[in-house]
Amino acid sequence: MSLSTHVLDAAKGLPAAGMTVRLQRRTARGDGGGGDGWTTLAEIRTDQDGRIREWNTPLNAGTHRLVFDTSGLSDFFPEVAVAFTITDPDRHLHVPLLISPFAYSTYRGS
Repeated sequence: MSLSTHVLDAAKGLPAAGMTVRLQRRTARGDGGGGDGWTTLAEIRTDQDGRIREWNTPLNAGTHRLVFDTSGLSDFFPEVAVAFTITDPDRHLHVPLLISPFAYSTYRGS
């Protein structure tokens, strides 16, 4: 499974360079994770184009999320968590984020 993301600052019309993004997987009850929570797999900053082109972390089927630290772009949304389910680990997944001070949007990209 390959995963990528792209973050755009809609207020400035520019890529969100240098944003910290955490990749997490859901920790199910009974797997030693202490309940129903999240385990951080990796943490990376976006490049100059606001992208993380590849995570060097193997991903399996299951529920994961990207947590974007948007504190420099929005006082209202200090972070944005986008959860998604991987059903086909062999398929590429792109999860873009468009952020502005009082709104954000995301979708499953290609």
